[in-house]
Amino acid sequence: MKILSIGTDRKVFVEGSAVRARLLEYGGLADELHVIVFAKRALGFCEETVSPNIFLYPTNAWTRFGYVPHAIICALALRRRGVPIDVVTTQDPFECGLAGFLIARIFRARLHIQIHTDVMSPYFANESTLNRVRVLIAKFLIPRASGIRVVSERIKKSLIISCSKIHASRIAVLPIFVDAQKIKGAPIKTDLHVKYPQFDFIALMASRFTKEKNIPIAIDAMADVVKKHPKAGLVIVGSGPEEQKLKLLATRYSLLSNIVFEPWTDDLASYYKSADVFVLTSNYEGYGRTIIEAEAAGCPVIMTDVGIAGDVIKNGENGLIVPVGDVQALAEALRSVIEKKAVLHAELPTQLTKEEYMAQYATTWQSCITCVA
Repeated sequence: MKILSIGTDRKVFVEGSAVRARLLEYGGLADELHVIVFAKRALGFCEETVSPNIFLYPTNAWTRFGYVPHAIICALALRRRGVPIDVVTTQDPFECGLAGFLIARIFRARLHIQIHTDVMSPYFANESTLNRVRVLIAKFLIPRASGIRVVSERIKKSLIISCSKIHASRIAVLPIFVDAQKIKGAPIKTDLHVKYPQFDFIALMASRFTKEKNIPIAIDAMADVVKKHPKAGLVIVGSGPEEQKLKLLATRYSLLSNIVFEPWTDDLASYYKSADVFVLTSNYEGYGRTIIEAEAAGCPVIMTDVGIAGDVIKNGENGLIVPVGDVQALAEALRSVIEKKAVLHAELPTQLTKEEYMAQYATTWQSCITCVA
Protein backbone atom coordinates (compact mmCIF):
# COMPACT_ATOMS: atom_id res chain seq x y z
CA MET A 1 0.00 0.00 0.00
CA LYS A 2 1.08 3.53 -0.72
CA ILE A 3 -0.41 5.90 1.81
CA LEU A 4 -0.70 9.68 1.94
CA SER A 5 -1.45 11.00 5.43
CA ILE A 6 -2.64 14.52 6.24
CA GLY A 7 -2.25 15.78 9.79
CA THR A 8 -1.50 18.68 12.11
CA ASP A 9 1.07 17.35 14.61
CA ARG A 10 4.29 19.25 13.92
CA LYS A 11 6.20 17.19 16.50
CA VAL A 12 6.63 14.68 13.71
CA PHE A 13 9.52 16.91 12.55
CA VAL A 14 11.23 16.64 15.95
CA GLU A 15 13.89 13.96 16.09
CA GLY A 16 13.34 11.62 19.03
CA SER A 17 9.75 12.71 19.72
CA ALA A 18 7.02 10.17 20.52
CA VAL A 19 5.08 11.35 17.46
CA ARG A 20 8.06 10.65 15.22
CA ALA A 21 8.51 7.22 16.80
CA ARG A 22 4.87 6.39 15.98
CA LEU A 23 5.44 7.59 12.41
CA LEU A 24 8.26 5.07 12.01
CA GLU A 25 5.93 2.33 13.25
CA TYR A 26 3.18 3.31 10.83
CA GLY A 27 5.73 3.44 8.04
CA GLY A 28 6.37 -0.23 8.62
CA LEU A 29 2.78 -0.95 7.61
CA ALA A 30 3.05 0.61 4.14
CA ASP A 31 5.24 0.33 1.07
CA GLU A 32 5.44 4.12 1.09
CA LEU A 33 4.10 6.64 3.60
CA HIS A 34 3.90 10.27 2.51
CA VAL A 35 2.87 12.74 5.23
CA ILE A 36 1.60 16.28 4.62
CA VAL A 37 1.62 18.35 7.82
CA PHE A 38 -0.31 21.59 8.29
CA ALA A 39 2.35 24.12 9.30
CA LYS A 40 3.04 27.82 8.86
CA ARG A 41 6.03 29.01 6.85
CA ALA A 42 7.39 30.88 9.89
CA LEU A 43 8.13 27.57 11.64
CA GLY A 44 10.83 26.87 9.08
CA PHE A 45 10.12 23.18 8.44
CA CYS A 46 11.53 21.55 5.31
CA GLU A 47 10.66 18.47 3.29
CA GLU A 48 12.35 15.48 4.84
CA THR A 49 13.01 11.83 4.11
CA VAL A 50 12.68 10.11 7.48
CA SER A 51 13.46 6.61 6.20
CA PRO A 52 13.66 5.02 2.75
CA ASN A 53 9.86 4.81 2.60
CA ILE A 54 8.68 7.71 4.82
CA PHE A 55 8.51 11.28 3.50
CA LEU A 56 7.42 14.50 5.25
CA TYR A 57 6.03 17.63 3.57
CA PRO A 58 5.14 20.78 5.55
CA THR A 59 2.48 22.98 3.95
CA ASN A 60 4.50 26.13 4.77
CA ALA A 61 1.44 28.32 4.44
CA TRP A 62 1.54 31.98 5.45
CA THR A 63 -1.58 31.59 7.65
CA ARG A 64 -3.83 28.76 8.81
CA PHE A 65 -6.26 29.66 6.03
CA GLY A 66 -3.64 28.45 3.58
CA TYR A 67 -3.30 24.96 5.05
CA VAL A 68 -5.81 23.26 2.77
CA PRO A 69 -4.73 24.89 -0.53
CA HIS A 70 -1.04 24.38 0.30
CA ALA A 71 -1.71 20.72 1.13
CA ILE A 72 -3.27 20.39 -2.32
CA ILE A 73 -0.20 22.06 -3.85
CA CYS A 74 2.01 19.49 -2.09
CA ALA A 75 -0.17 16.68 -3.44
CA LEU A 76 -0.06 18.06 -6.99
CA ALA A 77 3.74 18.15 -6.78
CA LEU A 78 3.72 14.46 -5.82
CA ARG A 79 1.40 13.70 -8.72
CA ARG A 80 3.70 15.48 -11.17
CA ARG A 81 6.58 13.37 -9.86
CA GLY A 82 4.59 10.25 -10.70
CA VAL A 83 4.02 9.12 -7.09
CA PRO A 84 1.00 6.77 -6.94
CA ILE A 85 -1.25 6.82 -3.86
CA ASP A 86 -3.72 4.09 -2.90
CA VAL A 87 -5.24 5.59 0.26
CA VAL A 88 -5.40 9.16 1.57
CA THR A 89 -5.82 9.08 5.37
CA THR A 90 -6.67 12.18 7.39
CA GLN A 91 -6.23 12.85 11.11
CA ASP A 92 -9.61 14.55 11.46
CA PRO A 93 -12.87 15.01 9.51
CA PHE A 94 -12.45 18.79 9.43
CA GLU A 95 -9.77 20.81 7.63
CA CYS A 96 -7.53 17.75 7.20
CA GLY A 97 -10.53 15.79 5.99
CA LEU A 98 -11.45 18.45 3.44
CA ALA A 99 -7.92 18.50 2.08
CA GLY A 100 -7.90 14.71 2.01
CA PHE A 101 -11.19 14.54 0.14
CA LEU A 102 -9.89 16.82 -2.63
CA ILE A 103 -6.48 15.15 -2.76
CA ALA A 104 -8.04 11.67 -2.96
CA ARG A 105 -9.82 12.86 -6.11
CA ILE A 106 -6.54 14.09 -7.57
CA PHE A 107 -4.98 10.63 -7.11
CA ARG A 108 -8.21 8.69 -7.67
CA ALA A 109 -7.43 7.13 -4.32
CA ARG A 110 -9.63 5.93 -1.48
CA LEU A 111 -10.38 8.30 1.42
CA HIS A 112 -9.79 7.13 5.00
CA ILE A 113 -10.86 9.44 7.84
CA GLN A 114 -9.79 9.13 11.46
CA ILE A 115 -12.00 10.59 14.19
CA HIS A 116 -10.61 11.08 17.68
CA THR A 117 -13.31 13.24 19.24
CA ASP A 118 -17.09 13.03 19.55
CA VAL A 119 -17.75 15.50 16.76
CA MET A 120 -21.50 14.90 16.85
CA SER A 121 -21.80 15.77 20.54
CA PRO A 122 -23.93 18.91 20.99
CA TYR A 123 -21.27 20.20 23.38
CA PHE A 124 -18.73 20.15 20.55
CA ALA A 125 -20.89 22.24 18.21
CA ASN A 126 -21.93 24.68 20.93
CA GLU A 127 -18.34 25.44 21.88
CA SER A 128 -17.67 27.81 18.96
CA THR A 129 -18.78 28.97 15.52
CA LEU A 130 -15.73 27.23 14.06
CA ASN A 131 -16.87 23.93 15.56
CA ARG A 132 -20.34 24.36 14.08
CA VAL A 133 -18.72 24.79 10.66
CA ARG A 134 -16.55 21.73 11.33
CA VAL A 135 -19.63 19.63 12.08
CA LEU A 136 -21.06 20.57 8.69
CA ILE A 137 -17.79 19.63 6.99
CA ALA A 138 -17.73 16.31 8.86
CA LYS A 139 -21.32 15.49 7.88
CA PHE A 140 -20.41 16.12 4.24
CA LEU A 141 -17.19 14.09 4.28
CA ILE A 142 -18.02 11.08 6.44
CA PRO A 143 -20.55 9.45 4.07
CA ARG A 144 -18.05 9.89 1.22
CA ALA A 145 -15.18 8.07 2.93
CA SER A 146 -14.23 4.52 1.96
CA GLY A 147 -13.19 3.83 5.54
CA ILE A 148 -13.48 5.51 8.91
CA ARG A 149 -11.49 4.76 12.04
CA VAL A 150 -12.98 5.91 15.34
CA VAL A 151 -11.53 5.44 18.82
CA SER A 152 -14.68 4.41 20.71
CA GLU A 153 -18.05 2.74 20.30
CA ARG A 154 -19.65 6.00 21.44
CA ILE A 155 -18.34 7.84 18.38
CA LYS A 156 -19.44 5.04 16.04
CA LYS A 157 -22.97 5.16 17.43
CA SER A 158 -23.16 8.95 17.21
CA LEU A 159 -21.98 8.89 13.58
CA ILE A 160 -24.58 6.31 12.60
CA ILE A 161 -27.33 8.36 14.24
CA SER A 162 -26.18 11.71 12.82
CA CYS A 163 -25.10 10.69 9.32
CA SER A 164 -27.96 8.77 7.73
CA LYS A 165 -26.04 7.98 4.54
CA ILE A 166 -23.08 6.39 6.28
CA HIS A 167 -22.24 2.71 5.79
CA ALA A 168 -21.84 1.29 9.31
CA SER A 169 -19.65 -1.50 7.94
CA ARG A 170 -17.07 1.12 6.95
CA ILE A 171 -16.57 2.30 10.54
CA ALA A 172 -13.79 0.51 12.42
CA VAL A 173 -13.43 1.00 16.17
CA LEU A 174 -9.76 1.02 17.11
CA PRO A 175 -8.91 2.78 20.38
CA ILE A 176 -5.72 4.70 21.01
CA PHE A 177 -2.93 2.32 21.99
CA VAL A 178 -1.88 2.49 25.63
CA ASP A 179 0.95 0.31 26.91
CA ALA A 180 -0.88 -0.81 30.05
CA GLN A 181 1.83 -3.29 31.02
CA LYS A 182 4.49 -0.58 30.98
CA ILE A 183 2.36 1.59 33.27
CA LYS A 184 1.67 -1.31 35.62
CA GLY A 185 5.39 -2.03 35.93
CA ALA A 186 6.50 1.59 36.38
CA PRO A 187 7.98 2.40 39.81
CA ILE A 188 6.53 5.12 42.02
CA LYS A 189 9.08 7.93 41.79
CA THR A 190 6.78 10.58 43.26
CA ASP A 191 4.25 9.69 45.96
CA LEU A 192 1.57 12.38 46.07
CA HIS A 193 0.73 11.62 49.70
CA VAL A 194 4.37 12.15 50.63
CA LYS A 195 4.61 15.28 48.50
CA TYR A 196 1.38 16.71 49.95
CA PRO A 197 1.12 15.29 53.50
CA GLN A 198 -1.56 17.87 54.36
CA PHE A 199 -4.08 15.82 52.36
CA ASP A 200 -5.62 12.60 53.65
CA PHE A 201 -7.42 12.10 50.30
CA ILE A 202 -6.08 13.09 46.89
CA ALA A 203 -8.08 13.38 43.68
CA LEU A 204 -5.97 13.73 40.55
CA MET A 205 -6.67 15.40 37.22
CA ALA A 206 -4.30 15.48 34.23
CA SER A 207 -5.49 17.45 31.25
CA ARG A 208 -5.06 20.30 28.84
CA PHE A 209 -6.63 23.41 30.35
CA THR A 210 -9.20 24.03 27.64
CA LYS A 211 -12.93 24.71 27.64
CA GLU A 212 -14.07 21.26 26.59
CA LYS A 213 -12.30 19.71 29.60
CA ASN A 214 -14.64 21.70 31.89
CA ILE A 215 -12.23 21.66 34.83
CA PRO A 216 -14.19 24.45 36.60
CA ILE A 217 -16.85 21.94 37.68
CA ALA A 218 -14.17 19.97 39.55
CA ILE A 219 -13.22 23.15 41.41
CA ASP A 220 -16.90 23.89 42.09
CA ALA A 221 -17.34 20.34 43.43
CA MET A 222 -14.28 20.62 45.67
CA ALA A 223 -15.72 23.79 47.21
CA ASP A 224 -18.62 21.61 48.36
CA VAL A 225 -16.53 18.56 49.34
CA VAL A 226 -14.10 20.40 51.64
CA LYS A 227 -16.94 21.67 53.83
CA LYS A 228 -17.16 18.18 55.28
CA HIS A 229 -13.69 16.91 54.35
CA PRO A 230 -11.25 19.81 54.87
CA LYS A 231 -8.19 17.59 54.29
CA ALA A 232 -9.30 16.49 50.83
CA GLY A 233 -7.02 17.69 48.05
CA LEU A 234 -7.21 18.05 44.27
CA VAL A 235 -4.00 17.95 42.24
CA ILE A 236 -4.47 19.30 38.71
CA VAL A 237 -1.64 18.56 36.27
CA GLY A 238 -1.44 20.32 32.93
CA SER A 239 -1.40 23.64 31.13
CA GLY A 240 -3.38 25.57 28.55
CA PRO A 241 -5.30 28.74 27.76
CA GLU A 242 -7.72 28.37 30.69
CA GLU A 243 -4.99 28.17 33.34
CA GLN A 244 -5.34 31.66 34.78
CA LYS A 245 -9.13 31.42 34.89
CA LEU A 246 -8.90 28.15 36.80
CA LYS A 247 -6.45 29.55 39.33
CA LEU A 248 -8.64 32.63 39.78
CA LEU A 249 -11.68 30.41 40.40
CA ALA A 250 -9.79 28.43 43.04
CA THR A 251 -8.76 31.71 44.66
CA ARG A 252 -12.34 32.99 44.72
CA TYR A 253 -13.41 29.84 46.54
CA SER A 254 -10.46 30.20 48.97
CA LEU A 255 -9.35 26.74 47.89
CA LEU A 256 -5.63 27.35 47.34
CA SER A 257 -4.90 25.19 50.40
CA ASN A 258 -6.90 22.32 48.87
CA ILE A 259 -6.17 22.62 45.15
CA VAL A 260 -2.67 22.33 43.69
CA PHE A 261 -1.78 23.17 40.08
CA GLU A 262 1.26 21.43 38.64
CA PRO A 263 2.86 21.62 35.18
CA TRP A 264 2.76 18.57 32.94
CA THR A 265 5.02 15.71 34.01
CA ASP A 266 6.43 12.65 32.28
CA ASP A 267 5.96 10.73 35.54
CA LEU A 268 2.16 10.52 35.47
CA ALA A 269 2.35 6.81 36.29
CA SER A 270 3.58 7.70 39.79
CA TYR A 271 0.78 10.21 40.20
CA TYR A 272 -1.86 7.69 39.14
CA LYS A 273 -0.46 5.07 41.51
CA SER A 274 -0.36 7.35 44.54
CA ALA A 275 -3.65 9.20 44.05
CA ASP A 276 -6.89 7.92 45.59
CA VAL A 277 -9.04 8.61 42.54
CA PHE A 278 -8.63 10.08 39.05
CA VAL A 279 -11.16 12.63 37.84
CA LEU A 280 -12.19 13.56 34.30
CA THR A 281 -14.85 16.25 33.80
CA SER A 282 -14.92 16.75 30.01
CA ASN A 283 -17.99 17.94 28.13
CA TYR A 284 -17.05 15.49 25.35
CA GLU A 285 -14.26 13.04 24.61
CA GLY A 286 -13.54 10.67 21.79
CA TYR A 287 -11.75 8.21 24.02
CA GLY A 288 -10.04 9.26 27.25
CA ARG A 289 -6.46 8.04 27.23
CA THR A 290 -5.78 9.20 30.79
CA ILE A 291 -8.67 7.04 32.00
CA ILE A 292 -6.99 3.93 30.60
CA GLU A 293 -3.65 4.97 32.06
CA ALA A 294 -5.16 5.57 35.51
CA GLU A 295 -6.95 2.21 35.53
CA ALA A 296 -3.76 0.46 34.38
CA ALA A 297 -1.95 2.05 37.33
CA GLY A 298 -4.61 0.80 39.75
CA CYS A 299 -6.37 4.13 40.25
CA PRO A 300 -10.18 4.07 39.98
CA VAL A 301 -11.87 6.97 38.23
CA ILE A 302 -14.75 9.38 38.46
CA MET A 303 -15.70 10.65 35.03
CA THR A 304 -18.46 12.38 33.13
CA ASP A 305 -20.54 10.32 30.71
CA VAL A 306 -18.22 10.77 27.73
CA GLY A 307 -15.74 8.74 25.70
CA ILE A 308 -15.30 5.23 27.08
CA ALA A 309 -17.76 5.67 29.95
CA GLY A 310 -20.03 2.65 29.92
CA ASP A 311 -17.69 0.64 27.66
CA VAL A 312 -14.45 0.42 29.63
CA ILE A 313 -15.60 2.18 32.80
CA LYS A 314 -18.46 0.40 34.51
CA ASN A 315 -20.37 2.58 36.96
CA GLY A 316 -19.93 1.36 40.53
CA GLU A 317 -17.26 -1.20 39.59
CA ASN A 318 -14.03 0.34 38.31
CA GLY A 319 -15.33 3.90 38.44
CA LEU A 320 -18.23 6.26 38.88
CA ILE A 321 -19.95 7.98 35.95
CA VAL A 322 -21.73 11.31 36.43
CA PRO A 323 -23.76 13.44 34.00
CA VAL A 324 -21.85 16.04 31.98
CA GLY A 325 -21.69 19.40 33.77
CA ASP A 326 -23.40 18.14 36.97
CA VAL A 327 -21.46 19.71 39.86
CA GLN A 328 -23.60 18.18 42.59
CA ALA A 329 -23.32 14.68 41.14
CA LEU A 330 -19.55 15.07 40.94
CA ALA A 331 -19.32 16.33 44.52
CA GLU A 332 -21.46 13.42 45.72
CA ALA A 333 -19.28 10.95 43.81
CA LEU A 334 -16.14 12.36 45.45
CA ARG A 335 -17.74 12.21 48.90
CA SER A 336 -18.87 8.61 48.33
CA VAL A 337 -15.29 7.57 47.55
CA ILE A 338 -13.84 9.54 50.47
CA GLU A 339 -16.38 8.06 52.87
CA LYS A 340 -15.97 4.61 51.29
CA LYS A 341 -19.64 4.38 50.42
CA ALA A 342 -18.44 3.44 46.94
CA VAL A 343 -15.70 0.82 46.93
CA LEU A 344 -14.09 0.82 43.50
CA HIS A 345 -11.56 -1.61 42.05
CA ALA A 346 -9.48 -0.38 39.14
CA GLU A 347 -9.66 -2.95 36.38
CA LEU A 348 -9.22 -2.94 32.61
CA PRO A 349 -10.52 -5.34 29.98
CA THR A 350 -7.89 -7.26 28.06
CA GLN A 351 -5.78 -4.85 26.02
CA LEU A 352 -4.34 -5.40 22.55
CA THR A 353 -0.61 -6.02 22.30
CA LYS A 354 1.34 -3.56 20.19
CA GLU A 355 1.64 -6.13 17.40
CA GLU A 356 -2.11 -6.80 17.40
CA TYR A 357 -2.83 -3.07 17.44
CA MET A 358 -0.57 -2.34 14.48
CA ALA A 359 -2.08 -5.21 12.51
CA GLN A 360 -5.59 -3.83 13.08
CA TYR A 361 -4.38 -0.34 12.15
CA ALA A 362 -3.10 -1.62 8.82
CA THR A 363 -6.42 -3.38 8.27
CA THR A 364 -8.28 -0.06 8.47
CA TRP A 365 -6.22 1.13 5.48
CA GLN A 366 -6.53 -2.14 3.58
CA SER A 367 -10.31 -2.21 4.01
CA CYS A 368 -10.54 1.07 2.09
CA ILE A 369 -8.96 -0.56 -0.94
CA THR A 370 -11.16 -3.65 -0.81
CA CYS A 371 -14.47 -1.92 0.00
CA VAL A 372 -17.11 -1.58 -2.69
CA ALA A 373 -17.30 2.08 -3.75
